[in-house]
Amino acid sequence: MQDTPPSVPDFTQWPSFPFEGDLRVKQLDEPVPVEPPRRGEEDRECTACNAQDEAYIWVGERWRVRTMDRPTGLPMVLILESRSHLDLGDLPNLLAAELGVMTVRLERAIRSLDGVARVHVNRWGDGSAHLHMWFLARPYGRLQLRGTFLSLWDSILPPISEARWRENLAMVAAWLAEFGGRPLAEPPRIQWQAPSSLSAVPAPDAAAGEEEAVSVIEAAEEIPEPESGTDEDLKSGADEKSESGADEKSESGSHAS
Repeated sequence: MQDTPPSVPDFTQWPSFPFEGDLRVKQLDEPVPVEPPRRGEEDRECTACNAQDEAYIWVGERWRVRTMDRPTGLPMVLILESRSHLDLGDLPNLLAAELGVMTVRLERAIRSLDGVARVHVNRWGDGSAHLHMWFLARPYGRLQLRGTFLSLWDSILPPISEARWRENLAMVAAWLAEFGGRPLAEPPRIQWQAPSSLSAVPAPDAAAGEEEAVSVIEAAEEIPEPESGTDEDLKSGADEKSESGADEKSESGSHAS
């Protein structure tokens, strides 16, 4: 006798659910006897510990803030990391208290950006043993993006412009620097040249925004890993993301742990 497949949950009918049409719930796999080590556990390399400060938008004595390697669909997606190789439950009292302060500062900084209504704070820890907190900005007026599916929508929405993205990064970094640390994100440079005639209008860059964005769901540190495979297979998503900063494979919204 075959098992009755589980019914589709009610949240698929929520206005915020990103998909429509016929859906089917996957069968639940049998639990494994021993969970595999995360990045930064046992003999697995920790990307956060190996990353240089230049891979971040702001750095302090005990905390660092980084972003994706290019714009995604949300106005801002940032990741707060501790410098020390600790997970959330391992933080000593000093860092635990500072985590609360840093969370509030970063939320306020992101919420101050134009076009941001709310900031969602998430902690997923199945990919990396090094503490990292996600900050996702929900666009103002986009009520369909409210709630728990925001990181899914980040994969679906067209990416924001790179100029706006870099400006937002610089503003957040400057906000944090008011309390200490060092801002590393710079605003976009103004690309200007004298037109050949007064009536000449520069053509828009048709290629801008055509590159597919990499979002929270696709950040490698959040993707459930296969039970078998080489380390190269396990690291293949994130290495491409963080080569520009510090040979770091950056954490790939969802995702959820």
